Amino acid sequence: MYEYIKGILAELTPSYAVVETTDGLARLINISLSTFSELEGKKDCKLFLHHIQREDVQQLYGFFDKTERQVFRLLLDVSGIGPNTARVILSTMKPQELQRAVMQEDSKTISRVKGIGAKTAQRVVIDLKDKISKLGEIEISGAQNSPQINSLQREEAVAALIMLGYPKNQAEKGADTALKKNPAMKAEDIIKFALREVK
Repeated sequence: MYEYIKGILAELTPSYAVVETTDGLARLINISLSTFSELEGKKDCKLFLHHIQREDVQQLYGFFDKTERQVFRLLLDVSGIGPNTARVILSTMKPQELQRAVMQEDSKTISRVKGIGAKTAQRVVIDLKDKISKLGEIEISGAQNSPQINSLQREEAVAALIMLGYPKNQAEKGADTALKKNPAMKAEDIIKFALREVK
């Protein structure tokens, strides 16, 4: 079981980070938008890991702090939610927003996440209400400073949406719709908009 990885941030996108460690190996680690926000502008990083191992695939998911990893693991316990769906949820809603929705039994807010229907959203509320209340008040800060949006960030957002399960044409449509609404959107906001609004 891996606990965390610490090293040089060799590459960063809204959906994954490549971390090079002192042994000279570089690991590709799947991340959420919340973690991406925390890593922007950094040269070194430490990510708390969750390792997925199946017969045909091994994947690492990384989180800026242990609380986000805890919420990710709780989501994996919900029937019908796999690691990629859990990551999409944490890319659409920050952990404290999900906690609030679960505690208020607000399944409608959860169902706005791409790939989450009404029944799955209700399952999230039912399965997690007791568990997520034990985490206490979750506080996770996001990065506030970002460069002005440009075509490169649009491409970055589209690439991330494709990795999160969107067909290319839908990813491009979501990015373009977001930018029509607000041309100054940064990449992570484009992605969040698409995850919430484009089905």
